[in-house]
Amino acid sequence: MKKALIQKIEIPEGVEANIDGNQIIIKGTQGELIRKFVLGRLNLKKDKSEIIIKCEKATKREKKTMNTIASHIKNMINGVQKEFEYQLKVCFNHFPMTIEIKNNEAIIKNFLGEKVPRKVKILDKTEVKIDKDVITVTSIDKELAGQTAANFEKATKIRMKDRRVFQDGIFLISKAGKEI
Repeated sequence: MKKALIQKIEIPEGVEANIDGNQIIIKGTQGELIRKFVLGRLNLKKDKSEIIIKCEKATKREKKTMNTIASHIKNMINGVQKEFEYQLKVCFNHFPMTIEIKNNEAIIKNFLGEKVPRKVKILDKTEVKIDKDVITVTSIDKELAGQTAANFEKATKIRMKDRRVFQDGIFLISKAGKEI
């Protein structure tokens, strides 16, 4: 059964939003985020201090797409107000690993005693700070910050060995302000 669906997202004070077709530009105190969406039969409008996502004769697929786009827009609004912060902990048992940042890459040395260093790609618009055994990743874009944190975890993934014995690695401890 098809029916009309409308979803409204409030724009708080200090945040400016512009809609240009399927592209949304959100500006705030921390910076600016631009994103293009595949709308299909959905319509985006800005009305005073809110963004309206609307669809006439919506099916389940349009409802799912509408909710996804609304979540992305809310994350963009939250990001331009306050940066997203991910924290990771460097854990090692026997071989002390060191991490250094060069350009847009982090180099992990001496992981499990390996001679060849492992490299981690740091995405643009993200900032990485290393304080002894805690790595902090911050960005106004939640997806970029999360992917950079995931790149650190993935680089130290241990394969072909027993995880109960080899517990070294870099692990997520705080995700966008929430403890794990």
